Amino acid sequence: MASIQKKEAILVAAAKLFRDRGYQATSMRDLAEAVDLKASSLYNHIGSKEEILSDICMQNADRFSAEMGIIVQTTNSPIDKIKALINLHIEMAITDYTSITSFNDEWRHLSEPSLSEFTSKRKLYEQQFLEIIEEGISQDQLKYMDPQICLNTILSSTRWVYDYKPKAEMGEAANTIVNMLLHGISK
Repeated sequence: MASIQKKEAILVAAAKLFRDRGYQATSMRDLAEAVDLKASSLYNHIGSKEEILSDICMQNADRFSAEMGIIVQTTNSPIDKIKALINLHIEMAITDYTSITSFNDEWRHLSEPSLSEFTSKRKLYEQQFLEIIEEGISQDQLKYMDPQICLNTILSSTRWVYDYKPKAEMGEAANTIVNMLLHGISK
């Protein structure tokens, strides 16, 4: 049990370091200091720095996939599903902003086979999101547009949220983002 808790502490500390310094600039010595271990003792809990990055990325991918599965199974309208997915991205950015940074930015440092596994999960999630957008267009709930551009706009519109400083105002920010994306900014 203590080993599992220590590994979790290592993942949390690594996510913070990866956010603050970047994956490549973070050394195992930095990580060991952050969790109050000697660098050599760190390897009793993890195999490598890349293993840590892979764990962080896969945990987030699995959380997004699980939530997508729940949202897809509902009988909600495509608009309500899109709102739920936007809120999911915002909620995850608020509650776990350090590991979301690795998920969004540092995953590119993964090597095979982790890279392929991660990109497959990411593509599946994006494909499911795209299908919801296409369903909204076909049901005339969304204007006709290129679904891929719509998807990329939504995703890029939520990627920055982890940098939004007044976390207490995130509910209001989430509503603003949803309204902007679904209703535009014109009067």
